Amino acid sequence: MRRLLAAVTAAIAVLALTSPAQAAAEPLDYVALGDSYSAASGVLPPDPTAPLLCLRSTRNYPHVIAKATGARLTDVTCGAAETKHFTTAQYPGMKPQLDAVDADTDLVTMTIGGNDSGVFIGAIIACGIAGITTLGHGNPCQRQHGDRFENTIRTTTYPALVAALQATKAKAPQADVAILGYPWILPATGGCFDKMPVARGDVPYLRSLQTTLNDAVTRAAAATGATYVDLGQASEGHDACQRLGVRWIEPVLQTTNPVVVHPNALGEANMATEAMRVLGLG
Repeated sequence: MRRLLAAVTAAIAVLALTSPAQAAAEPLDYVALGDSYSAASGVLPPDPTAPLLCLRSTRNYPHVIAKATGARLTDVTCGAAETKHFTTAQYPGMKPQLDAVDADTDLVTMTIGGNDSGVFIGAIIACGIAGITTLGHGNPCQRQHGDRFENTIRTTTYPALVAALQATKAKAPQADVAILGYPWILPATGGCFDKMPVARGDVPYLRSLQTTLNDAVTRAAAATGATYVDLGQASEGHDACQRLGVRWIEPVLQTTNPVVVHPNALGEANMATEAMRVLGLG
């Protein structure tokens, strides 16, 4: 009888050692997807494991999250990525981003959608060119392009975001899937023509366009059961018009980043902080 009790006690001890406490110690299998805002394109130092054209940094928000949480990171973020590159190769020799995701994945993060149809980045370029032609006066970009950028986001980018999130969740049904919004590029009004060549009247126009894009991301996350990381409040007052050390986004002129109108290292670090807060990661 004593031997039986001893055996049972030993078995219970073994089970206790291999129970949830041990499982909790296992690092998260974390896959980072997305575009240049996820890759931190232009931020030094570059990731030596990344394809050269991806311009991925080791200081992007996925690396910050992985370091803070001890997660096992697979980073396939790539500058200029679109939602279609989740399922098709972005460059010759590259695999689709979703090839990195499988049933064992615990966490997926992404920033995606801004490059689809060339709308968001295309609008910034178009408004910059228009602003230069009027020396920063008026709203030449809005008068030239009207609501076509926002309409494309609603009719084309939104369903593409839904499809990308659905495909991600299908490949990793047990994972927490989070999609980050885009931090503010410009203030609500005024602007800074010395740093961002956008006419004063077009600043609210571009701000509205970014609001529409983030709204599409929000709705796509809600439609697919993904987690939306809202950066609107956190990034307010950290736009490209602010001084170095305050801004999260680098401007076109007086910049420290060769990839302009993109997050700097401070921006990436704060994007990571907000994502971890929303996801409950310590």
